[in-house]
Amino acid sequence: MTASFLSSELPLIAAPMAGGATTVALSSGAASAGAYPFLAGGYKTVPALAAEIAALRPLAGPLGVNLFVPDPAGFGATESERALFAGYAAEIADEAASYGLELDAEPQQDDDAWADKLALLLQDPVEVVSLTFGIPAWRDITALQRAGSAVLATVTTQAEARAADEAGVDGLIVQGPRAGGHSATWDPRHTVSDGRTADLVAAVRAVTRLPLVATGGVDGPEAVNELIAAGAASVAVGTLLLRTDEAGTSTTHREALASEAFTETTLTRVFTGRPARGLRNGFIERHEHREITGYPAVHHLTRELRKRAGAAGDSDRLHLWAGTGYRAARAEPVAGTLAWLASGL
Repeated sequence: MTASFLSSELPLIAAPMAGGATTVALSSGAASAGAYPFLAGGYKTVPALAAEIAALRPLAGPLGVNLFVPDPAGFGATESERALFAGYAAEIADEAASYGLELDAEPQQDDDAWADKLALLLQDPVEVVSLTFGIPAWRDITALQRAGSAVLATVTTQAEARAADEAGVDGLIVQGPRAGGHSATWDPRHTVSDGRTADLVAAVRAVTRLPLVATGGVDGPEAVNELIAAGAASVAVGTLLLRTDEAGTSTTHREALASEAFTETTLTRVFTGRPARGLRNGFIERHEHREITGYPAVHHLTRELRKRAGAAGDSDRLHLWAGTGYRAARAEPVAGTLAWLASGL
């Protein structure tokens, strides 16, 4: 089924990558090349997100915004969770000390300003809002739809797809386990198994009539064709855009993606407390035996350490998010990469 609300020339989407990789320039360049542009709302302040929407709209026309759905269960409320967190803080204390940092062993919580970001998008609607990490209250979904936004839920299993369909969303983003960055799994404790995104798309297509966007493990034009043949109306690309000229990817991250020193990706919770795929480096190898499920508390715990590591060119301690297709990422304008991906359509 086609997705009329994803009105772009090409069946490609510039995936929203939180943490700085997705910029207005990247999204604008993607739109000019015929792909559908998204902005990443995760981790941003409301004023910053509002400014990006205002800057992108005249350059791109229709656009999407991605939001992180807060986990209602939370983390750090129980004594056992606080003890696990304190143990992990002690585990990585020497890493932080190398940058003169002392870690706070008390878990920090937040909901990524969900209510305020929702209010922003109700007051100043965009054409599409995508959701990651779960489904919010039904009233939030319907409020966005009444404001004029199509709502897409990101799913990683058939069960999540059924639940999202029942919640009344307009479409699904089907994320395969080979995607870079955070897994969108609704249960952060879930063990993410390997598998082809095309197989997951076909499985989800069997249980819903909603339009599907496929993402995860895209490494070239053949992968795009395979995902569309499996039932996707469009393909979202993230990792392959990380080295493009317009991306906000740090120099340290860019160099690591092209370096022969890194030979594989892996799913890990060591940096944020949620499963996420990145290049296997020393920090992962040293601490994966002790990693805990505790998002966003672990994200806040390691945030300044990762910031310092990135600035220092320390790829050994930086989260180097990357999907399995990272070797195909090119250092060129985003339009070049998108044209290459569309060349087989």
